Amino acid sequence: MDISAYIRWFKDIRLADVPLVGGKTASLGELYSELTPEGVKVPNGFALTAAAYRDALTEAGAWDKLRPLLTGIDKRKISDLARRAAAARAIVYSATDRKDLRQQVAQAYRQLEQEYGRNTAVAVRSSATAEDLPTASFAGQHDSFLNIRGADELMDACRRCFASLFTDRAISYRIDNGFDHFKVALSVAVMKMVRSDLAASGVMFTLDTESGFQDVVFVTGAYGLGENVVQGIVDPDEFYVHKPTFNAGFRAVLSRRLGGKAKRMVYGRGHKTTRNVATAPNDRRRFCINDNEVLTLAGCAVLVEGHYSNRAGKPTPMDVEWAKDGKDGALYIIQARPETVASRRKPEALERYVLKTPGKAIAEGRAVGEKIAAGRIRLIKNERELGKFQPGEVLVATATSPDWEPVMKLAAAIVTDHGGRTCHAAIIARELGVPAVVGTGNFSKRAKTGAAVTISCAEGDIGHVFEGKLAYDVEQIATEGLQKPHTEIMVNLGNPEIAFKTALLPSDGVGLARMEFIINQHIGIHPMALARPNKVTSAQDRRKIKLLTARHKRPSDFFIERLSEGVGTIAAAFHPRPVIVRLSDFKTNEYANLLGGADFEPREENPMLGFRGAARYAHPAYAQGFAFECAALRRVRQTMGLTNLKIMIPFCRRVEEARKVIEAMAEHGLKRGEGDLEIFMMCEIPNNVILIDQFAELFDGFSIGSNDLTQLTLGVDRDSEIVAFDFDERDPGMLQMLSMAVRGAKRNRRHIGICGEAPANYPDIARFLAGLGIDSISVNPSSVLRTINIVREAEHDRAADRRVAS
Repeated sequence: MDISAYIRWFKDIRLADVPLVGGKTASLGELYSELTPEGVKVPNGFALTAAAYRDALTEAGAWDKLRPLLTGIDKRKISDLARRAAAARAIVYSATDRKDLRQQVAQAYRQLEQEYGRNTAVAVRSSATAEDLPTASFAGQHDSFLNIRGADELMDACRRCFASLFTDRAISYRIDNGFDHFKVALSVAVMKMVRSDLAASGVMFTLDTESGFQDVVFVTGAYGLGENVVQGIVDPDEFYVHKPTFNAGFRAVLSRRLGGKAKRMVYGRGHKTTRNVATAPNDRRRFCINDNEVLTLAGCAVLVEGHYSNRAGKPTPMDVEWAKDGKDGALYIIQARPETVASRRKPEALERYVLKTPGKAIAEGRAVGEKIAAGRIRLIKNERELGKFQPGEVLVATATSPDWEPVMKLAAAIVTDHGGRTCHAAIIARELGVPAVVGTGNFSKRAKTGAAVTISCAEGDIGHVFEGKLAYDVEQIATEGLQKPHTEIMVNLGNPEIAFKTALLPSDGVGLARMEFIINQHIGIHPMALARPNKVTSAQDRRKIKLLTARHKRPSDFFIERLSEGVGTIAAAFHPRPVIVRLSDFKTNEYANLLGGADFEPREENPMLGFRGAARYAHPAYAQGFAFECAALRRVRQTMGLTNLKIMIPFCRRVEEARKVIEAMAEHGLKRGEGDLEIFMMCEIPNNVILIDQFAELFDGFSIGSNDLTQLTLGVDRDSEIVAFDFDERDPGMLQMLSMAVRGAKRNRRHIGICGEAPANYPDIARFLAGLGIDSISVNPSSVLRTINIVREAEHDRAADRRVAS
């Protein structure tokens, strides 16, 4: 027997070696040998091959002992599964205690010491021979060990890895996926530890894990060793980078979210190889890596995806683990495997979950999946309580671990106190198609077993736990074979949290991106309060503003960064399709509700007709705030490279007012025509229609705001319930206004669209607009498919009428 065949160094391993060393180690060898020359740093190491496992069990006669244990096993009988699995692990652990294996492992470890120094710490990871295949990831099913030192300790860790082929979760996983327990073998990867205990580590994906959107790199990270991120012990920092603009040479982080990072895993003391310590408060308030490091990681992810995609012949989204070494400051890739959940969703089979009734939210956290589920709570405090879990219950815990997977498969939904969107609970929930809310903070301390709840992940980035069982609908959206009309069908969108999901709809872009939602939900501070903080009179508001802007050099930088990230996320989601962002159009009473807003806003009897829209932008009372808005949009176009972004001015009463705003924009670096910048105007005041020829000299296009145009044409306050019955876009006077607007824009060769819900609500309005030859119709995401069908039929009828007339 050639014992040397049991050791294989990374430099000699390729993807084709999965049968020899398993998927995880084959991928590490591929990375080390092929991508190190491209600048991707991968620590060196070696594999103890699957042949070592098979030969050891054969010589010890272990197969005959294992078969009776695993024959007829029922994974639903949790206690019996645990008993049999423990007995199987004991058999394997004993069988792999061989002198020849010890000698080979010790010799290889000494060779690694020659490269990295005496008593080098290594990571010891299990790698199944069927691991990381497109049909089965085996991720998290088997054990790994960190900070292992010395040949004896290393050999013991290798034996425990071999034995972990028979953990409860691994046995259950193989049963679910139809794998023969005796045709899956295990290899062990031994890799030099990266000193991320002194820095940070995490996981990144080359797609958005929730929507499956493939044009971004999603990076998560926290301080210390990476197990806390993977297991969901901490709420990590999150970052997005847009791949198309990154590949075009632009270097900007698309968006970032600060995680709690309450703990950090570091090297242990004595017999404990690792331990968790509290993260210092100052460290929790800052990101674990800087923007340059995020971009370096994104570059590595793009290279890894490109390398795998070249072999597969099509894009292969990847799941990549990374670690930063606190001693040399370098960033290392320590694992990569194909992503097997979000990337396999079929865009032609979309589902939309909608709550039918509002509910009382009793907890919120990060939403995983886009579904809704209801059930009774089962609070699980430790593994001993897993046997009580009943199918269809809502699993609530501080965090989950791989050992819990047999029970997680039975859950209607999952809720955890800790973790981010790449933690163990999130990954498994996503794979199972079960909604999960992770990182709630302390819901497990308040949750009571038996209480009915509804878990909703259908409202975007934030997931909610509602009291009681609420009614909800599931809409099936079929897009396969959809025939689109000649008229462009676009979407109205304000929430960047649902941009990636919405971009999967068959739309032609965003006809109206509402800036107000981003300012209200993601900033919350009046821009003038950031320009003139000394004028804020409320001590409470001043404290909140100081806390929110603490990590920025200037308070205004907070506003510019957050606004550019929100708008940029929408522009990136639809790139290269056009995205038309409307400058802020709050009314004074709405602005006053922002932090510090009451000190800068006048009280008006009718804010709907007051200090709003274009009137604000060049006015001294808001000029500095407008400068911040322009700076954010300039960052999106020039720094992020998202030149598909167009800008729209709302509620522009007069031609002279339009000129002043356009001049102010140019002074702030947003000059019409420069860098192909197009500036549109909302056509929502009768004067816009009457003077459309003059306005057309200043703008590249128009978007009809049917709500305000109807209000001002009919003289109806759309916020007044008592006269609401008179608000009707189908009024003959309104149809005349629409006709004049479209024909006027066409006469001046300007783009004209509409961004109200009238075409979706009233098919005859859609037919009327299609008959006029309007360029685009923009509706809410839920109305896109219905509007496509209505407009296509209207165009078909119009063509038929022309044929009859001729």
